[in-house]
Amino acid sequence: MKSFIKTFYMKKISFVLGFLCLASVSMAQLKAKVVCPAFEVDILDGKVNGLKPNVIAGEIKNKFPCFTSVTNDSAKCGEAVYYKDKGITFYTRRDYVEITEGFKGKLSIPLLGAPRGSLFKVLGNPKMKDDTWDAYQTNYGCLVLHFNKANKCRLIQFSTNGTESLQLCE
Repeated sequence: MKSFIKTFYMKKISFVLGFLCLASVSMAQLKAKVVCPAFEVDILDGKVNGLKPNVIAGEIKNKFPCFTSVTNDSAKCGEAVYYKDKGITFYTRRDYVEITEGFKGKLSIPLLGAPRGSLFKVLGNPKMKDDTWDAYQTNYGCLVLHFNKANKCRLIQFSTNGTESLQLCE
């Protein structure tokens, strides 16, 4: 009788353990990887795939669902949608887009890596200038190019705000 009870409980325990293993596997879901359209930046029109820098974060996240993070730190930069693996960030509160050297997309004008002196033909004279950056007035707002020590463009920022009202995030 003892062996019967022992066998009975062992079968119950084995059944419960087997059930738990199957239950945990059955809850696994197949999830498709979020795919974004390719980023296409029109420098002269100030748009990324047709979106201007002054759109709300929800529109950006809907169009490009593969964002790496979103912040809403009003003390610093305000709301921003980051695509760190793609080299692009939308600062929605400050109405500008930032493109870094690691940008994975298409630029209408290949500015990244361009020598500082070669941009006059395309952009004209900068409205404001500093040692490490040039700011151009555009029909949509402004374009700011930052340069490295070799005077090659390393960072692009464009905004629907003019150079007088632009507030960049540090």
